[in-house]
Amino acid sequence: MPRAYTVTIVGGTYTNAGGDFDIFELTPADDKPIEIVGLEIVTTSEVAEAQEEWIALQIIRGFTSSGSGGSAPTPVPLDPIDTAAGFTAEVMNSTVATTGTTTTPWSSGFNERAGIEKWWPQSFGPQASQANTTIVVRGSSTVADDVTISATLYVLEK
Repeated sequence: MPRAYTVTIVGGTYTNAGGDFDIFELTPADDKPIEIVGLEIVTTSEVAEAQEEWIALQIIRGFTSSGSGGSAPTPVPLDPIDTAAGFTAEVMNSTVATTGTTTTPWSSGFNERAGIEKWWPQSFGPQASQANTTIVVRGSSTVADDVTISATLYVLEK
């Protein structure tokens, strides 16, 4: 039976300096494939912004070089008696993951003032295994000014 985990960001800064930005980067463990089943992102700094903008999002798997510039939070099991996650996570990488044979199973976007809440039925969410090396949630827009976000990624480990 799969185990459910969250990876969270509170008050992260999506800067206007760089363009592409890896909000989440996950590396599956050996023989423990993962599936993203939910994504929530809210902005907390643009609530009165007159110039709304759209932030493009992609989920990409297959990068072999990890990104950098962010932090490495510990995934949290939703069931408190579950074991620690086998996969590792990085968040808010300002230098994006690169290299490899990649695929993009999901592409969308959101209005910075409205945020996004996306749920996939089990088996329909973007998935990755150790063979894919990584799966990232990438902001692929250059924002007009720095945006502060809080976010939660919901992940099943099989």
